[in-house]
Amino acid sequence: VHLEESGGGSVQTGGSLTLSCVESGDAVSTFCRGWLRQTPGREREGIANIDNDGTTNYADSVAGRFTFSQDNAKNTLALQMNNLKPEDTAMYYCAASAWCASSWWNYRNYNYWGQGTQVTVSS
Repeated sequence: VHLEESGGGSVQTGGSLTLSCVESGDAVSTFCRGWLRQTPGREREGIANIDNDGTTNYADSVAGRFTFSQDNAKNTLALQMNNLKPEDTAMYYCAASAWCASSWWNYRNYNYWGQGTQVTVSS
């Protein structure tokens, strides 16, 4: 399974960005997909997840501002990010796993990763 993100960049506080992730390879082997982010010196943290029945989950820090969607026909994931804040500055990764864990926010529960895309929000 190969994942490739795009769409990162620099915006001002209150701005919006949409991240995309194209999944290729054996998609049948992946059941859960997520977006995680990481800042220097901190562990990668899950911010959004779609499980195998289409249920979406969001971290409190992004709920109401970010929307995670998937287009199964195009094997594409998208993360619409609105009302961005400086604390959203991070490297963002899309990820997938062959299982769905209750602790979807834990990076250890994903076994396929994209290379990451940087999001920078200035005040």
